[in-house]
Amino acid sequence: MSVAVVTDSTAGLTPEEAEKAGVTVVPLQLVIAGASYDDGVDPEATPEHLAEALREFRPVSTSRPSPQVVLETYEDLAETGVEAIVSVHLSSQLSATYESAQLATRRCSIPVVPVDTRQIGAATGYAALAAARAAALGAPVEEVAEVARRQAERITSLFYVDTLEYLRRGGRVGAVGALVGSALAVKPILQVEDGRIVTLEKVRTSVRAIARLEELAMKAAHGEAVDAVDVTVCHLANPEGAERLAAGLSARLGSLLHGEDVAVQEVGAVLGAHVGPGLLGVVVAPRL
Repeated sequence: MSVAVVTDSTAGLTPEEAEKAGVTVVPLQLVIAGASYDDGVDPEATPEHLAEALREFRPVSTSRPSPQVVLETYEDLAETGVEAIVSVHLSSQLSATYESAQLATRRCSIPVVPVDTRQIGAATGYAALAAARAAALGAPVEEVAEVARRQAERITSLFYVDTLEYLRRGGRVGAVGALVGSALAVKPILQVEDGRIVTLEKVRTSVRAIARLEELAMKAAHGEAVDAVDVTVCHLANPEGAERLAAGLSARLGSLLHGEDVAVQEVGAVLGAHVGPGLLGVVVAPRL
């Protein structure tokens, strides 16, 4: 059976990465001042344009792909001879994208298995890539979906933001916590836990936050009985901080990387709209 893998634009896969892996990407929408753009597709929906809009206090919001758009993606794949699809998406606790996939599944002409990774960003991307590798080896559709779930469950996603205000606006953290954090100039280290964003620790400065991110990433990498990990450092408008963090992790992880580099990735505009400029994060994915 020919199995295709679909994911969404929050997974952070570049067009080249997606094409090489055989993964189809459905874009979410970025809305700036009432105008809607496809995340990662339209030139207006780039991290640079987003950061500029946020700094200028223009209204920014996001929306899921409609069930009809997802269905059209599925049917386009079916027309190429694909016999089944595994659709791998960001946490249903943070976006209705997974719901769109579920609704589209009911109307699709071929079997589709939606997967809620309960993750965000590069973590979702790692799950989609693991699924694509299984599909390329000829695994049946349920096994491909299970590979995506297993990969997502083992990933650690950590990050910090300069301010909790953007997460508060989108309802991703509580209003009281956001206001207290801003008033005390606290730099919270956040973690994705069971599909939600939770506060893991609080530190006083960005320098301490970066150092603590590195320590927590090292702990996550050594906490699994595996021989290798993949690591991505994520950022929004913070390339210098991301490169420093990646260099430190590369030096300390050594053989666990099996000759690979720690990847550096600027998050897409849709994710960036909820975290704001200055984001710095680490995704640690033990290899299956």
